[in-house]
Amino acid sequence: MKNQEIDEQLEKDWEGLLETLEQTIGKKPADLNGVLFLIGVHELGKGPISFTKEQKQDLMHIAVCKVLSLSGFYELEGLDKDGWPHWRSVEKVPHFNLLSQESLLKIHVIKYFKEEIKLT
Repeated sequence: MKNQEIDEQLEKDWEGLLETLEQTIGKKPADLNGVLFLIGVHELGKGPISFTKEQKQDLMHIAVCKVLSLSGFYELEGLDKDGWPHWRSVEKVPHFNLLSQESLLKIHVIKYFKEEIKLT
């Protein structure tokens, strides 16, 4: 597959995921950050509660680590006393430009929903 075909397939898969999430939760996430927030809330496992701005950032970090753990970049160290997961970097994530970073995350988010949640 050529890069353009790969990019087109990724966007098709991404839009399909967003539509599935909309049907599942009743609201379509606005962007990648919205999906990462959902993953973070799911991985935290405390349900839909109110979070501070700092906690929301932590949830996004949890999500990024979780999805990138599917390719061995991170490993779960364990939970802290409040039940928040902590991750350890196992392999350095390749340095990409912003667009490529977003594509890498989207690929892993799609993989997360297919393999971990069995949603798509």
